Amino acid sequence: MFQATYHPYQLQFKEPGGTSRGVLTSKMSYFIEITHAHKPGIKGIGECSVLPGLSPDDSPHLEEKLQWCCNNINTIAESFHKHLMDWPAIRFAVEMALLDLQNGGNRIWFPSDFTNSKKNIKINGLIWMGTIEEMHRRIKEKTESGFDCLKMKIGALDFDKEFELLSSIRERFAPDKLEIRVDANGAYTPKQAGSVLERLETLKIHSIEQPIKAGQWKEMAVLCKNTPVPIALDEELIGINNPKDRKQMLETIHPQFIILKPSLTGGFSSSENWIELAETYNIDWWVTSALESNIGLNAIAQWTATLNNPLPQGLGTGQVFTNNMDAPIKVEKGYLIYQKPNSGC
Repeated sequence: MFQATYHPYQLQFKEPGGTSRGVLTSKMSYFIEITHAHKPGIKGIGECSVLPGLSPDDSPHLEEKLQWCCNNINTIAESFHKHLMDWPAIRFAVEMALLDLQNGGNRIWFPSDFTNSKKNIKINGLIWMGTIEEMHRRIKEKTESGFDCLKMKIGALDFDKEFELLSSIRERFAPDKLEIRVDANGAYTPKQAGSVLERLETLKIHSIEQPIKAGQWKEMAVLCKNTPVPIALDEELIGINNPKDRKQMLETIHPQFIILKPSLTGGFSSSENWIELAETYNIDWWVTSALESNIGLNAIAQWTATLNNPLPQGLGTGQVFTNNMDAPIKVEKGYLIYQKPNSGC
């Protein structure tokens, strides 16, 4: 017999996290803990990370649903994907907790060379929106600490100012020295996006995430077909759960990349389904966190390591909180490193 409980935890940002959707100073995570009568003393943990205004789980009924999961864990454990189809963050938390329990409750979800401290994961440095001066400072900090791939949030400031900032970076760092990704979070209209893409191409930008709001499949398809800068779909994936619908979206839009956030795409298995579909259309991908604590980030990193994707991943967000949990992962010179206990690191 399983038993499950949950508890909330509010993560506080070191600095306000600015996006085109607004500014975050804190965010909520909920931790599900699962035990089993046949495994006394062993506990599996999973994280339900909620992004305000973006996560389907961002609902007044979230805690009610979490309690329902705990009350009915023995009923849903075998088929939680079906029972929690419309609650991707909770679904991920249950999957994560059950896998941890199955593996002995040692926070080793996916054993690999990464968890043996023999392999590191290349990551991008995230630059939050802020004033131009703040963003310059953050860029300087990231490049001086060894990052050669930066992800910049754009779309909240005047684009001429953002372009000026991006131009100043490119003047200092050639494309073969620094990869620049930008994330618009759907900030532009289809008409605006065409102009933005043309200007970004002059700076040899690696890719742009979600230039227009999700749900505009025809408009996004036109952009992806004609874009001078590769387009990565992010928010576009949220809420599409049926494999047939996923296939239709990829066939219609045919982006250059998709981005997997397990907390938004329904967990590991669900994200792997997206990857399999994308690869049939020669669409590349990478993994990004949804601002999980170090507990969720650790699990996502372990999973990502098993996928052997050489692109820089978006897994450097553990540093943004003042009250993050301890975990054996750290960022060093543009890589996410797993510090095996007693490894001497």
